[in-house]
Amino acid sequence: MTSDARLFALFDELEQEATAAYDRERTLEVGDRSRAEYRAVTLASRIVASADTEVSFEVEGVGTVRGTIGRTGDGWCLVRAAAADWVVALAAVEAVRGASERSRPEVTWSPVQRLGLGSALRRLADAETECVLHQRSGTRHECVVRRVGADFVEVAVRGGRGGRERRSVLVATAAIAAVRSGLSAPA
Repeated sequence: MTSDARLFALFDELEQEATAAYDRERTLEVGDRSRAEYRAVTLASRIVASADTEVSFEVEGVGTVRGTIGRTGDGWCLVRAAAADWVVALAAVEAVRGASERSRPEVTWSPVQRLGLGSALRRLADAETECVLHQRSGTRHECVVRRVGADFVEVAVRGGRGGRERRSVLVATAAIAAVRSGLSAPA
């Protein structure tokens, strides 16, 4: 082998080693970037990406809520079950099964999807729908949503005179786990 051939062989070997070292470093960098980017993914963004998907939620103070994700908003989602609709507060969600592998970042949400839990509760108030409001503590109120304040909801619950009269109860929005409308569904 001539000295030129040996020199070219040495350069080829060095180039292969450099390429292998670069590939190893690049693989680690891509992995680090992927982990760093995934840290920005929120539960809400995964729920929004799961619209029209059959899921199962474990909700604090409620238990399991199964159904298809309908509308979504900032901090809540609508779950359509066989006999009832559920407005689920994402702050009370402990686990989700069956959600999409994808995510929809908040910057891609429509203006309607940016509406908070108060918006969904106002809709129930406008409809004067009989519902069951579940608190994160496990307390339940069979009620009609009357009004929605800045950080609370006013509901009318049955009480007194054989349950014919209604009395007002104020519930902090942060304490709400879920609201079920369609009273034929099991609690």
